[in-house]
Amino acid sequence: MPYDEVVARFEPVLGLEVHVELSTKSKMWCGCPTDFGGEPNSHVCPVCLGLPGSLPVVNRLAVESAIRIGLSLNCDIATWCRFARKNYFYPDMPKDYQVSQYDEPLCFDGNVAVEVGGLTYQVPIERVHMEEDAGKLTHVGGAGRISGADYSLIDYNRAGVPLMEIVTKTIHGTGAAAPEVASGYMAFLRDMVRALGVSHGRMERGNLRCDVNVSLTPRGSSELGTRSETKNVNSLRAVADAVRYEMMRQGAILAAGGRVKQETRHWNEGGYTTPGRSKEEAQDYRYFPEPDLVPVAPDPAWVDELRATLPEHPALRRARLAADWGFTEREFGDILAIEGALELIADTVAAGTTPAAARKWWLTELARRANEAGVALDELPITPAQVAEVQALLADGAVNDKLARQVIEGVLAGEGSPAEVVASRGLAVVSDTEALDAAVIAAIAADPEAAAKVRDGKVAAAGALIGAVMKNMRGQADAAKVRELILAKLG
Repeated sequence: MPYDEVVARFEPVLGLEVHVELSTKSKMWCGCPTDFGGEPNSHVCPVCLGLPGSLPVVNRLAVESAIRIGLSLNCDIATWCRFARKNYFYPDMPKDYQVSQYDEPLCFDGNVAVEVGGLTYQVPIERVHMEEDAGKLTHVGGAGRISGADYSLIDYNRAGVPLMEIVTKTIHGTGAAAPEVASGYMAFLRDMVRALGVSHGRMERGNLRCDVNVSLTPRGSSELGTRSETKNVNSLRAVADAVRYEMMRQGAILAAGGRVKQETRHWNEGGYTTPGRSKEEAQDYRYFPEPDLVPVAPDPAWVDELRATLPEHPALRRARLAADWGFTEREFGDILAIEGALELIADTVAAGTTPAAARKWWLTELARRANEAGVALDELPITPAQVAEVQALLADGAVNDKLARQVIEGVLAGEGSPAEVVASRGLAVVSDTEALDAAVIAAIAADPEAAAKVRDGKVAAAGALIGAVMKNMRGQADAAKVRELILAKLG
């Protein structure tokens, strides 16, 4: 059904379940590393493999991270909570069940304000609970899906990695803005967990993934419709597109007199969802208290200490930085459009360079190199402090813009600090007046026609002579100084 018609006839109701993979160094119940990658099944031990006789121990930093997330979402923090076993067949979990929380979560009853198009929408939070991640299944054959695959491989490296699940209550009143509210909420969570330092927040790596629940209620009715749940959506755009597609799909079904099935669905990057399995209810999971883990009872004094460590609200920080840096809305928007750019630019400014210079390097030269290498901007092997050092060399006249780009190339290649690259590559600007003077005389002699034009007052013609000098000096001359010398010699 056309989107406008869906909005005219139905009220969308959303529910978002977001999994946040924490950036702790060890897993939720054991000391195995959580490093991304690694040889399959190399980051495992008897605990995360669920071997008989092994006993889990709760990761304290994971609990601390969950509390800080809950506080940032304006949640109440439980003074006592416990873990539960979620009994459902998990082919990618060695134990075949997941340790999670359900009716006794660590954080509950929160609220977040999301701004979209100048309007503010309230997103009520049901709970933030702790659990463990599953392993990774690789289906061989069948285009990577289990349907049609020849066999499946299991990598348990990710099994047991700490996960926080942030579950909203039903979100009403979004109307036509429902897709944008959903993606705006996800953007807020991504910025929040990064600001807290509890997760890398990379959706493309699964650090942050969203299960999108959508239902439609006929306008004027108070009865909730049947929902679908689109699983593991892993980009801001895909979250918005999944909401929009499900609204249009369900609208067509209801308008034709059909019934929406309660089911999980898969998101396809082609812009549509496909059926998964029928959706289980809580009772289908047969939750019961985890017998191998003691309850968690955070000391209220500790919670207050953690509250004092919360960073500035991401939206307030963005507004402050935009004002402090003096960028236009469009210039600042370009920064927000590249994942990780805001933090890199802020750190570069903190290292001593100007906001304009920091923005220039990260959004042009470095963004281009990241794109060519197929990596995220903050994965480039160069630090904000090194970018600030490159800019300082440029500002001091030690290098020009062209040479500065070669310095960056050297740093990215692992050749050392900017100063070391300048020294090893011989990139310093030539300041020897005698050498420059000789190059200028040679350029004038080689192009008498351009020289004559300059003598006649056509200063723009000096460009050809400047270019000749720069070429002769391998780009290591100060173009402004070369121009001065040329104009002085030609009167």
